[in-house]
Amino acid sequence: MSESTTRVRRDVGHYVNDELRDRYFAACDVLYAKGAPARSEMDVETSFGTTRVYRYGPTDPAAESRTPVVLIHGAGGCSAQWYPNTRALSAERPVYALDTPGDPGRSVQREPMWQPERAARWMDEALGALGLDKVHLVGSSYGGWLVINQAHRRPERLASVTALDPGGLEKVGLRFFVWIFASLFATYAPKAWRPRLAKWLEQPVIVVPELRAMIQASVRAFRIRRPAPLPLSDAELGSIQTPFYLLMGKRSLLVHPKRQLERVPRLIPGARAEIVAATGHGPQIDHPDQVNTRMLSFMEDIDSLDPSAARGAIDT
Repeated sequence: MSESTTRVRRDVGHYVNDELRDRYFAACDVLYAKGAPARSEMDVETSFGTTRVYRYGPTDPAAESRTPVVLIHGAGGCSAQWYPNTRALSAERPVYALDTPGDPGRSVQREPMWQPERAARWMDEALGALGLDKVHLVGSSYGGWLVINQAHRRPERLASVTALDPGGLEKVGLRFFVWIFASLFATYAPKAWRPRLAKWLEQPVIVVPELRAMIQASVRAFRIRRPAPLPLSDAELGSIQTPFYLLMGKRSLLVHPKRQLERVPRLIPGARAEIVAATGHGPQIDHPDQVNTRMLSFMEDIDSLDPSAARGAIDT
């Protein structure tokens, strides 16, 4: 049903109309095809709406019983953003990618869930509806805030948390919003200019045609209705007991990497923090092989060793 025929709530995300939504879905499907084929798609109900879930792998049946990975994408997109990562991760573990209600995807939001306790309740309900009692939770950007918030508020289902250049560690500054808008305008630049702009902005969206098309369609089709999340305090981060892995781009504009390289392992017991060179806000897109290998190694450490084995700060 289109916006013109139904009343739209001002406090939940929504599509502008059916035509733009369908164009966006078509762009998403092109990007999904670049990653691993989904074994199944399903919808699970929560107090905040319907959550679309994509299930991948593992390719080795013997790995079916391994602790699964759950992926939470960044703001303004959907699970298609994980196309560089789903093949490698699902080769070794079951993988579930969730479309966050309130962002453009195939989930349907009915109640606001930007508040920290509501966000944690949504994720706990979604994992429960999937029958997942223990997961390796991975989040990027806004999804990084969601997974850090989960580790603080409702960690019972979590085997580990991996935060990729996440929100939740610092207040979102003006430099990040300027970068977002500059990156969006750069997607419309002449083709010959895009490689140079992508390098200057540290923005892979500009030079990946399928990703660029999805982002452009998203901006036209969907209206996000939530404020930027507030960072967790030192005390809140210090309460986290879940094994924690932080990966940041060396030229990130969302966080100050060297500051967090020292701060996070100091506050979170046993946390591992690393910086990925030659990237900004999207290490899992710019350097997927490296990041996939690091994430899988961390998860293997957690599954096979004491969590205290996965600690320390590394600048690479």
